[in-house]
Amino acid sequence: MMNWTKLYDMQHELDRFIERENNIENQEVTDKKILALLVEAGELANETRCFKFWSKKGPSERSAILEEYVDGIHFLLSIGLDLELRYTEQAEVHSGSDLSDLFLDFYHSVTQFRSYQSQFNYDGMWDRYLKIGTVLGFSVDDVMSAYTDKNEINIKRQQDGY
Repeated sequence: MMNWTKLYDMQHELDRFIERENNIENQEVTDKKILALLVEAGELANETRCFKFWSKKGPSERSAILEEYVDGIHFLLSIGLDLELRYTEQAEVHSGSDLSDLFLDFYHSVTQFRSYQSQFNYDGMWDRYLKIGTVLGFSVDDVMSAYTDKNEINIKRQQDGY
């Protein structure tokens, strides 16, 4: 089971650090984070190459796909923190395992959430994103470890003027 408290706490610290470093403590950036989440999902889809029916080239290395996956988790957590929402684990999404369909469902859930920022729609985004991770074969340990590693990289990037 995912340690949601640890993830939200780590993301909170990173968000505060980024806000201080960029002097944006009092700025509203949730819509920018929603767009960033969609971009990160697109980058993840690109690494999986699940939609590239015209290409014979296979997906990127598993580590690159996992890194892109946790980038999305950073933004899902951060959006929840902005809006005082926390993921409440739901039953597994009962959709197929076609990655292209899962990405499209995820995009739809994000646009629904942007229109109506409810707990239900927030959980819906998470449910669909976690389903993508399951289909990609990522375990809870994989995600926790990769998230922790990427969190440290993100802090270092901010310190280095990224």
